[in-house]
This record gives sequence, structure tokens and C-alpha cells, in this order.
Amino acid sequence: MTTEAELLVQGKNEELWQRCCSFIDLSLKDCMNIQRRLLLEQLELLKRCKLGRSIMQGAEPETVEEFRKLVPLTTYANYEPFLLTKNERALPQKPLFWQHTSGRSGEYPFKWVPVTNRQFAELRSLLFACLTFACCRQKGEINYKRKDRFLYALAPPPYTTGALIHAAPHELFEFLPPVKAAEDMSFEDRVQLGFKMALSEGLDLFFALSSVLVAIGGRFSQKNQKIDIKPLLGNPRALARLLKGLIKSKLARRPLLPRDIWKLKGLISTGSDGSVFREKVKEMWGRYPLDVYGGTEGIIIATQTWDYQGMTFIPHLNFLEFIPEAESLRAGDDPFYQPKTLLLDEIKPGEKYELVITNFYGGPLIRYKLGDMIKITALRNEKLDIDIPQMAFHARVDDMIDIAGFTRLTEKVIWQAIENSGINYKEWTVRKELKEIPILHLYLELGENGHVTEEQIARSVHRELKRLDAPYADLEAFLGLRPLEVTILPENAFRGYMTKQQAAGADLAHLKPPHINPSDGVINCLVNGGAEMPVASQEKEPESILK
Repeated sequence: MTTEAELLVQGKNEELWQRCCSFIDLSLKDCMNIQRRLLLEQLELLKRCKLGRSIMQGAEPETVEEFRKLVPLTTYANYEPFLLTKNERALPQKPLFWQHTSGRSGEYPFKWVPVTNRQFAELRSLLFACLTFACCRQKGEINYKRKDRFLYALAPPPYTTGALIHAAPHELFEFLPPVKAAEDMSFEDRVQLGFKMALSEGLDLFFALSSVLVAIGGRFSQKNQKIDIKPLLGNPRALARLLKGLIKSKLARRPLLPRDIWKLKGLISTGSDGSVFREKVKEMWGRYPLDVYGGTEGIIIATQTWDYQGMTFIPHLNFLEFIPEAESLRAGDDPFYQPKTLLLDEIKPGEKYELVITNFYGGPLIRYKLGDMIKITALRNEKLDIDIPQMAFHARVDDMIDIAGFTRLTEKVIWQAIENSGINYKEWTVRKELKEIPILHLYLELGENGHVTEEQIARSVHRELKRLDAPYADLEAFLGLRPLEVTILPENAFRGYMTKQQAAGADLAHLKPPHINPSDGVINCLVNGGAEMPVASQEKEPESILK
């Protein structure tokens, strides 16, 4: 049993908080000292390994300043010879295990990244911290306990979220279904069995993508419109819990929601859509989800705390650098340009930055461009007296759609506009197309009983985009443009696409079309209701399961 687990079992809550959550008490100066010390330790490991010497191009920096001056910024392409082949002898430290996120279709199926023993030890404490923040109402509280019931709704290992479950002391909690059984089941079967077990045994904790939380909650409500209680007559606990929930929903004159049946202690979510679905998750589940930002390459980079506002940077898992937005855009136009970076104590509130990380504790990634644009919401959390900059995920750098040079729309903003329009939809994808003028072309599959025209959808979403993005509104005000066009896709177009992808042998991460800038092959498949299309034609890299 890990130290954290022993502290929980022994009821030593103050010690557990100090061990896992005390990083939020650090001053910014303390954070920078930690960043510099751990980077210098990492540099010694990198100098002695083949990967480090290759990526650093023979440089042997002795200081943080020399490191940033001499070592180039990198992408996954720089690591392919070492990581795709799992060449452990070339790495700074021997991995404890390997995990992956989606790769680039037509090039490689996965981006493999190793996790070292020392990273894993730090990760365990951070997972306890996230769970603590999700459950507590004030500093110092530990509001979960041994044998709490945890719904398993994550992708299995070697995906990062599944690996996180193994990093956590899952033997402390009652996973529904049990971890070993769940990983041999399909996602849908796992969730159905988990809910069946939760109906009988109760549910305390939940960790999933924001979109998954909403999808499961919506499916739950639809499924329970006409409930046959006969199968539950032999299970008094499940029957009592269901009847109590039905009474609550009837009194509220609305469909049954998960919050009517369970009162969760904690809810944790990941994904770029967190802010889009924040209110909907609360409506369905009865509480806001704690938003955690990370991915396969950096694992956990920032997390919200118990006020559910900005995310606080984690100072002791990765060295953090920030490329100002203007520098990032210039580098996008000129692949030979090396953009300038700032450190954690140099960033400014309200500004956007492309994030760059260097792994600590023997990890392999060096000045690695995550491809994420984040926004600094504040330099500190005044309410909770946290002296560490606060952030929110803004966009994938390559998920920005530039229209007429006036606006760069992100997946997040477009998704929010579709949600705010109130349209009953199943799924969507959008891309920039050039006709006589550049247009934003939205391809959307309607939900059941969705009776609306393409023009009505275009008007509603256009109105919301203007409200959410002032530069987009300027397109109409200054240029007289309404660049949005809508195509309603055939029924089950996305399901047909996924079926074809699955039949062609695509991995889980490549089953769904990307939301932003899909290829011609993807669009043709969707417009034709799922017509056959080779796996390799899905050109855009799907986002990490944690992004």
C-alpha cells in the first residue's frame, strides 16, 4: 500500500493533505526555485543518454538560461526514432510502463510516451490532490474514504486515463465494474454494467471526459422515460434508490437525471470542452466537475481547486515555458523561426500562450511543443490565496479557423455557440472552405425529432458566434459577411462513419471524425451517410484523450 493510501486508511487527513496538496501553498518564487532545481537534475540525465544528446544536438547546458538558448523546441517527430520503437536503452531512465495517445493517421497509429518510476510516484500524490480538491469545500478537508464507489468510464490502458487509474491506489475504492473486468469490456458495456451496479450499491466518485459526462447523463434520462421496475423487484436497494429518484424528478416535472439517484462526493473531468459543458454537467449530476488539464506527454499540468475557477499550474512535474500568441502565430507561418519563450514568473494575465514542457524525473520530452494554446486568467487565486498563475485551456494551435483575417475561431467557441443555439443535435464537424469568399462550413447531424432547416441553424449559430466572439461579429459589421453555411447530414452519418472506420481496423482514437478541419474524405463519407472511406484519409490528428 502506498504512503498516501496508508495515511487515508489511518485517518491521518492533515498529513495526507500536506503530502498531496501543499503545492498550492508555495509562493511563485518557491515554484521557480523548484522548476530550476528539477530542470538541472533532468539535464544531467539527458546529457548521459542517446535521446538527450540527439535532441540537444550535442549541447551541454549548465544553466536554465543556456538550456533555453542552446536547445531547440521540439515536436513528436523529433522523438519518433526513439519512442515509436520503444528504445529504452536510449532514454534518460528506464520506463516503468508505456502509455499512448492517438497518433497521426497515415503516419503512425499512436504517440508512445514512457513513464518512469519517479514520475509515477509524483503522479500518485497529484491524483490524490485532484480527488481531494473535487470533494472538499475548504482547505484541509478530506471528504472521501476507503471503499467509496467509483464509476469506471475511462479508456483502458495504455491510454493515459486508464494508466491513471493504475497510478491511483484503485484497491482503496470500489470500482464499478472492477478495474480488471472493466478493461476487458467495451466502453458501452462497461458503463451499462457500472450503472447497474451503482443502482444497487450507490455511487460516490466519477472521473470522465466532460463530453462523456453529458452523453451518459443524456442517455440515462432518455432510457429512464419508460422504466420497467419488474427486474428490480428482487433487488430492494436498487428499487428503493430508483423510486426515490423518480419521485424527485416527478416533483420537479422533468426527466429523471443522475442527480436524482446519486449524490456524488466528487466529480472530475478532463477535455477541451470542459467550460462548454460545465453548466450542463451540474444540471445532470448535481455538482460542477473539477477540471484537470493534462495529456499523455505532460500527464497532469494544471488543476482547478475547490472554487472551480482557474486551473493552478503544477510546478513539480514538468518545466514550463510559454510562447506568446504572436510568436506562436509567426512560427506557424515560418517553420524555421524559433519563437521566444517566457517562464512561469514572466507571463501576464489575459494573454494567450502556446505551452512548452520539459519532463522531470527522467521523462524523455525536451522543450516539447504540446500544440495547446492556453490563456492566463490571473497571476494568483486571490479568493483561496494561491500564489501560482491560473490558466484555462483555449484551443489547439492547429484548431484555429482564420476567417478573412478578422477572427480565429476555436473548437471551444464554435462548440459553445452550437450548444447555446438550443439546436437538438447528435454530432458536428466544421471547416474553412473557399468559395467566392472564405466560409465557415458546419456539417451537423440532428438529434431525434429535430425539425429545423439549414437556414434556421445557420441563423441561430451565427447569432451565438457574434455574441461569443467580437471579431467574428466584426465580419458582418465591417465586411457585410455572414460566413457561416450549414449542411444537415443524413441520419446516422456519424455512426456510419465510425462503423466503416472500425471495420477498416481503425483504433479507438480514430473512430470519430475531428471537429475542426476534417479532410475531404471525411466530409464525403459523412455527406453520403457513411460511405466507405479508407482509415488513412482521416488526415487530422485526433486530440489526446486528456485534452
